[in-house]
Amino acid sequence: MKAHTGTADTRLMVLRGNSGSGKTTTARAVRERYGSGLAIVSQDTVRREILCEAHGPVRATPGLIDVITRQCLDEGFHVILEGIFTAGRWHELLRQLAADHRGTSRFFYFDLAFAETLRRHATRPEASEFGENKMREWYRPADLLDGMDETLIKQGSTLEETVRTVMTEAGLEPQPAR
Repeated sequence: MKAHTGTADTRLMVLRGNSGSGKTTTARAVRERYGSGLAIVSQDTVRREILCEAHGPVRATPGLIDVITRQCLDEGFHVILEGIFTAGRWHELLRQLAADHRGTSRFFYFDLAFAETLRRHATRPEASEFGENKMREWYRPADLLDGMDETLIKQGSTLEETVRTVMTEAGLEPQPAR
């Protein structure tokens, strides 16, 4: 059993979904709207950039994501944890983080059709790194976490609506301009 993490005031927001569904864009927009004091822990950043586990079995990524997320919460940061986070592989880690977190924890699943994730992917800087075949291999429709309450972000939700949903459900108010 892990120790409790964060405080009653910290917020943990988990943005999950298929590649190209808008998780990173949403995380950045929420932080821009909120201001300082909100950390973004990105599965891709940890896996690809910090650990260079882009190819082959992913071994160190889950543990490092757990440590980084807990450290940020313990330091009083709100955390947006964003990534594909497939249910089969990540359910237990995400469930344990939520159970251990003293503050508010909210989960959001980006529920988009494959064609829409492919369309969005074409607009990203990573578009040249992998294409339709790899995205189809990774795609998991309705990959919800069993027994967890997840808000569905539907395909027609605008970025503004999605940001508002995440912030409202997490109980985040934009910080006043300084």
